[in-house]
Amino acid sequence: MTGDGTRAVRAGLPEPVAYEPALPGPVFAAHFHLPGEATGPYTYGRDTNPTWTRLEAAIGELESPDEPAHTVAFASGMAAITAVLFSQLRAGDAVVLPDDGYQLLPAVRSRLEGYGIEVRTAPTADDAQLDVLDGARLLWIETPSNPGLDVCDVRRLADAAHARGALVAVDNTLATPLGQRPLDLGADFSVASGTKALTGHGDVLLGYATSRDAALADDVRLWRKTVGAIPGPMESWLAHRSLATLALRVRQQAEGAMALATALADRSEVGAVRHPGLPSDPSHALAVRQMRPGRFGSVVSFVLPDKAHAERFLAALTLVDDATSFGGVRSTAERRARWGGDDVPEGFIRFSVGVEDPEDLIADVLRALDEAKA
Repeated sequence: MTGDGTRAVRAGLPEPVAYEPALPGPVFAAHFHLPGEATGPYTYGRDTNPTWTRLEAAIGELESPDEPAHTVAFASGMAAITAVLFSQLRAGDAVVLPDDGYQLLPAVRSRLEGYGIEVRTAPTADDAQLDVLDGARLLWIETPSNPGLDVCDVRRLADAAHARGALVAVDNTLATPLGQRPLDLGADFSVASGTKALTGHGDVLLGYATSRDAALADDVRLWRKTVGAIPGPMESWLAHRSLATLALRVRQQAEGAMALATALADRSEVGAVRHPGLPSDPSHALAVRQMRPGRFGSVVSFVLPDKAHAERFLAALTLVDDATSFGGVRSTAERRARWGGDDVPEGFIRFSVGVEDPEDLIADVLRALDEAKA
């Protein structure tokens, strides 16, 4: 059995052909030659594209290396999230969402309720969603949660949901398939924004949903076709190209995030430092059991005394971009409360560690903290 790094480099590549590139370029086509009956594999650009096919095969190999899986790629992470929800839920159904998840989930909740779907919410920590599962059609898990970095027990929640007849979807964006495999833990869907660490260069919007159940994947694929939430071939090719360095990036980012979290814990003005890899983190024991060793993600969160202090800190950084998103090769940080929608203090910082040398990054952060106090 090959390791994650080898798998990431080879995933989804076609068989070698003499004088052809290892990864063929993107296929730009609205339609394909189609004599006779309208059968595939490639018929029309909203249905299928060979560049998607290779990317989807590659992601499936990473999310589920030991069993066949079916991946459906989308134009963004939100397109993938809503495709899973709306392809599986009908009026009168109930769905359980985290109340501390990605900031657009409240907007999704409003839309679901508008279609006559009951939405229940509970925090990620302490597996609180267990208490509202009865009668639900689908359980949505986000672990680690964004931006609070709480972790829940996927196996425990999945077993409980399945016992009640509910499907389980896990947002695996923060962990990546090299940090956590939700399908191995019992989930029916692993969903992620490929915009973040999967592609890792801040130049692609992408999402995907993976399932081992072909019928569930077909439901999601039909939703994509119906609403037209398809990825572009260039974006798909860039994403596949970027997978080759995923293991390298995940390892370097995780090491840097651990080093940064450890350094921040010693600062008196910095509160509520969270990173699942920290032994002192409330989620650490569960993260060690559930996530891959040493791969606890690139994101560190912490709280500075107030809004002004946080903005002075961000302005003083020289190696870190003040930007949203996370998982990129360049470190980014932001005062998360500026967006609204997240239940966080005004001085809450979401920091995404890139692949810079950890000692350089930490020196920049500590210097910026000193300047922000002055």
